[in-house]
Amino acid sequence: MSLSDYIQQFLTYLATQRRYSPRTVDTYSKSLDKFLASTGEGVELSAFSEMSIKAFVWDLKMEQKLAPTSICEHLAALKSFGKFMVRSKILEKNPAENVPMPKRPKRLVNVLGQKDLAEEKFPELPPDAKLPQVRARILLELIYGSGLRISECQTLTWDRIDTGARLVRVLGKGNKERIVPITEAFIERIANFKQMEAEAGHLPTAAGYVFLSDDGKPFGLRTLRNDIHDLLREIGWEGKASPHVLRHSFATHLLENGAEIMSVKEMLGHSNISTTQVYTHVNAERLRAAFKKTHPRA
Repeated sequence: MSLSDYIQQFLTYLATQRRYSPRTVDTYSKSLDKFLASTGEGVELSAFSEMSIKAFVWDLKMEQKLAPTSICEHLAALKSFGKFMVRSKILEKNPAENVPMPKRPKRLVNVLGQKDLAEEKFPELPPDAKLPQVRARILLELIYGSGLRISECQTLTWDRIDTGARLVRVLGKGNKERIVPITEAFIERIANFKQMEAEAGHLPTAAGYVFLSDDGKPFGLRTLRNDIHDLLREIGWEGKASPHVLRHSFATHLLENGAEIMSVKEMLGHSNISTTQVYTHVNAERLRAAFKKTHPRA
C-alpha cells in the first residue's frame, strides 16, 4: 500500500470510528494532502519519516511563509496520523512525535467590554422585524449567553432545547455532549422565532434544525457569521466582528465576575484546562494595562 492509501484509512477512521465532523476531517485531509504533495503521489510508507516531516515544516515556514498557527495545524495532522499508524501496528514509532511545534506568538484575545454587550445596547426589535434580525438575536444569546461555537449553533436541533429547565444540550467537537444554561432573553425570543420559521414555510420539527433555510437544510456557516458581523457593527463595535469574539467575551466576562475556571471550561466544551486558561491571561493583561495607564507610580 502507498502512503496515500494509509492516509485514506486514517481519514475513514476519523469519520467512522472517532466520528469527527466532516469539517474536521476535511481539515486533516487538506494538511495531509499538502504533505503528500511535498513527497510525491504514490510514494511508499517509508516517505513518512522524521526527516521528510522536518523538511516539510521547513518548506512551510521558509518557502511558503506560513504563520506558526497554520504550520502547527498541518503538523498536528501529521502527528495524529503517526499515532494512528502506531496504534494500528503498521509502524513501531511515530515519525512526527519528536518534531517540535513552532512557537505561536502570544496574542491577547479580542473581546468586547461588558458595557458593549449590555442589554440596553440591544433595544427590542419592532413587531415587523424580519427573520434574519430575530435569528441574529437568537445567535447572540447562544454564543455570548451560553458560549456555543457557531458550528454548534448551526447543527442545534429543537429537541436539545429545554426552556423549562433553562438548559440546552450541545453536541460539540468529537460528538461530545455538554449541557449549558440558556438566558432569559433566549427563552423569550425562541418561541417567537419558531413561529416565524413556520410562517416562512420552514415547518420545524422536534428533531429538526433550529436555523433552517428555505431548502430545508441548515443555514451555511457564512450566513450565520454574517448575522453576527452585522449585529456587532450595528452596535458600533469596530473590532473583529465574529462569532468567536462573542464566545471569547462570554468566557472573559464570566471569569471577571468570579466564575470558577473549571465551570467555564465545562461550559465552553474544552477538553483541556490549558485552553481555558488563556482567558485568565487576558484578565491579567487587561489589569496590567489599566494599572499602567492610571496609576501614578506605574
